[in-house]
Amino acid sequence: MTALGANISELEIKRFWYDGYLVLPGLASPERCVALRQIATDHLKENIAPVEYEAEVQYPGSPASLESEGGGTVRRLLHAYSRHTAFRDWSTDEQVAETLRQLMQANQVCLSQCHHNCIMTKQPGYSSATLWHQDNRYWSFDEENLISVWLALGDETVKNGCLRVIPGSHTLQLDRGRYDAAQFLRPDLQENKELISASRVVELNEGDVLFFHSRLFHAAGRNLTDEVKFSAVFTYHEAGNRPIEGTRSARYASVPI
Repeated sequence: MTALGANISELEIKRFWYDGYLVLPGLASPERCVALRQIATDHLKENIAPVEYEAEVQYPGSPASLESEGGGTVRRLLHAYSRHTAFRDWSTDEQVAETLRQLMQANQVCLSQCHHNCIMTKQPGYSSATLWHQDNRYWSFDEENLISVWLALGDETVKNGCLRVIPGSHTLQLDRGRYDAAQFLRPDLQENKELISASRVVELNEGDVLFFHSRLFHAAGRNLTDEVKFSAVFTYHEAGNRPIEGTRSARYASVPI
């Protein structure tokens, strides 16, 4: 275990493990955000692969198909770590690495190239809403104990589809019947309605960074503004918490940081 350094306080560590998330304001400089946002804008304009389209996920509000109106709307610019050195540098930044080491109380953390590792591009008009889910329901590791790092490359508000979270939900063990076939929380169940009623909106300013546990329930609305919302998102795990062989989580090698 590492000693607590100056990066974050013991109180912030305790808050993370109590709520399942922590926001560190202004962790990325305005200059860095501008540079990353410009790269993302250029890659989006040129449709540089690999990308994920809104039509492919079929979430509420997404186009019906790739051939329908808005079908070419990109949801995520994938493989951010290898996409550009600027995103690689951010994802392995020492401030990010030290914060993760403190939160995980680990000597070594690794970046997963299989999950998130992307620039979220929530666009006007055809952006979808993401329903309530836990990321670990789609991932396969020895332990369900990973942390995602979400950098706001511009202001994130309710209007442009910021994240919502349910504090403390990373500690819950829910029956399978509370999920639908796509592994989202079923909104028709009273117990789920009560759980969702405790949710919080996580609005971020440019440069703010959200650290959230992989078991934390989260969701996001649609972008109802006229501007694209960009977020750089990476996921990390303690070096001893290994992806299970033969699963999607082991497709690409993790990167020690």
